[in-house]
Amino acid sequence: MNEPIRRLSLLAGLLVVALLVASTWIQALGAGSLNDRPGNQRTALANYGQERGQILIDGKPIARSVPVDDALRWQRQYPEAQTYAHLTGYYSFEYGAGGGLEGAANSLLSGTDDQLFYGRIADIIAGRKPTGASLELTIDARAQQAAVQALGGQRGAVVALDPSTGAILAMYSSPSYDPSPLVSHAEGVPQEAWKQLTGDESQPMVNRAIAGNLYPPGSVFKVVTAAAALESGDYEPDSELPGPAILDLPQTESDLPNSDKAPCGPGDQATLATAMQKSCNTTFGYLGMELGGDALREQASKFGFGDSLDIPMAVTPSTVPTELNEPQEAQAAVGQYDVRATPLQIAMMSAGVANDGVVMRPHLVEKVQGSDLSTISQARPEQLSRAVAPETARQLTEMMTSVVESGTGTQAAVPGTTVAGKTGTAQHAEGAAPHAWFTGFAPADNPKVAVAVVVESGGSAGSQASGGSVAGPISAAVMQAVLQ
Repeated sequence: MNEPIRRLSLLAGLLVVALLVASTWIQALGAGSLNDRPGNQRTALANYGQERGQILIDGKPIARSVPVDDALRWQRQYPEAQTYAHLTGYYSFEYGAGGGLEGAANSLLSGTDDQLFYGRIADIIAGRKPTGASLELTIDARAQQAAVQALGGQRGAVVALDPSTGAILAMYSSPSYDPSPLVSHAEGVPQEAWKQLTGDESQPMVNRAIAGNLYPPGSVFKVVTAAAALESGDYEPDSELPGPAILDLPQTESDLPNSDKAPCGPGDQATLATAMQKSCNTTFGYLGMELGGDALREQASKFGFGDSLDIPMAVTPSTVPTELNEPQEAQAAVGQYDVRATPLQIAMMSAGVANDGVVMRPHLVEKVQGSDLSTISQARPEQLSRAVAPETARQLTEMMTSVVESGTGTQAAVPGTTVAGKTGTAQHAEGAAPHAWFTGFAPADNPKVAVAVVVESGGSAGSQASGGSVAGPISAAVMQAVLQ
């Protein structure tokens, strides 16, 4: 064989080897990434070719798949879509799975999760068509409906928790949206819906309860400041503290006033308990400077600030800034400056006080069920942290109870039970009406529910809003729904 033929044979051999290597890589090592590509129509069609698991509340579906007579074979339906949109999310041929449990628990709902391996084997042996797992949620339907009705068309969010387990009893974000057009098989409908939803300045697809641009918590954060003071051992509920009408802040020409421009008590003095009851900015601003930014941040972290949680949707961590100077410490102590929180975090704070100082890890899925309704996994209550000692929790409960009985939170009262709570009115933008907050728990002596409510920019009350008058009644409605 002459030299040119040998070279040509070698080149042909190398090309065959390269082809074998490339095909092996694509089929064995690169298959996963290719299957997961959003534009892979073959994978999408395969996923739509089998029944997806349901999302259930009290055994009733809030997301389910129904057979249809087209190439996709199945279509997702969302009964009570607006009420539960931020919990379900959407499962769309055009835009994939996202926005809630459809995205966060996609492997379970689609049937590909490792937890379902033996079930898939059993289906193959029995000749059954594979289906996804169903998720039974912790949501109390009455509490969710109460949150929807009480919040109305106002922007904001409501979260309710079981303090002893961390189970999420209600989670509603307003404005909501209908995911049904996104999952439509009609030509052009999903695209038009996506364009409208993503272009809406009110951001209806953002779950304000756990994500988005977090809120300054305002005076509901005073629970953290009071906890830090009591835990330090230097203060008691009856400790006398400065409470002038206006607190002169060092290093700045700006001062910190009380909302009513009046002193917190006679002689510009007030006890810690009175300051909580009246929500005195100057007393808590003074405490913030005395305790220091590190103490505030450490106490907040014990309630869950800074934690990266999933419920299983990802929760944006709440934050307390670092390296605060004295004026910033005073502002942070009343929930202003750069303190930011989700409503879920504020509900966790109240739940921690209610649960003798222990914060439970929040969760939304009570159990995972197979296609035969067998239980694959069951949620187990899990302690996240100890926020305060039991005695501190008891003292905070007494102070928060006085807020609702005779302080700024009287409109959060629930007939027939004792409510512990804290109001908040948070400044967030120059010239804008403040956000209205309320958080609390009930019954105060045997807590069954902890709630956090935020109404953006005062809602329908606008600049006249306060946390007690706007958010308080919403909290009361949700608590009442749970307790009844």
